[in-house]
Amino acid sequence: MVPIRYTNPYYGLPFDGYLSFLTSLFLHGNWPHLIMNMWFLWIFGDNVEDRMGRLPFLVFYLACGLLATFLQWLFDPNLAIPVVGASGAIAGVLAAYFFLYPLERVVVWIPILFLPIVIHVPAVAFLGLWVLIQLHSATTAMLFGGVAVDVAWWAHLGGFIAGSVLYRLFLRKDPAEKNELF
Repeated sequence: MVPIRYTNPYYGLPFDGYLSFLTSLFLHGNWPHLIMNMWFLWIFGDNVEDRMGRLPFLVFYLACGLLATFLQWLFDPNLAIPVVGASGAIAGVLAAYFFLYPLERVVVWIPILFLPIVIHVPAVAFLGLWVLIQLHSATTAMLFGGVAVDVAWWAHLGGFIAGSVLYRLFLRKDPAEKNELF
């Protein structure tokens, strides 16, 4: 999704009917970006999917991704480089996890010099710090306009906001229910 495509029709990019808001969720800038997204989805996504069911989780995931991409476009409408990745959708999953499992422990590996330190922190602390880092990076990029930014910080925040608001709508009525599709 190239934001300027929807802001400035004279820029020269053909209108795609907003399809790139969806298709951009399935592209990634590089292998580390893809691996990091899949790692976060693996760690946090399965528990959220268990609480929602497969199909509601998929709809929730896509809704968070679309809203995340929209917020990125809203905050940086003249950006002329592509915004790609599932990070906004995954941020929505992180928000759901933040509210559903705030006291669950997240294992964090911190390399200090050559010593690997492993600590267990509550999800609310880990994800809260993650949100603060995203907010800091997004506002710094906005304050210092003209600085090259290669991360869609507002998409991350938009996905987290979307997930915070929407997750309740997708939860199963009975958490013990284990229907494969719903």
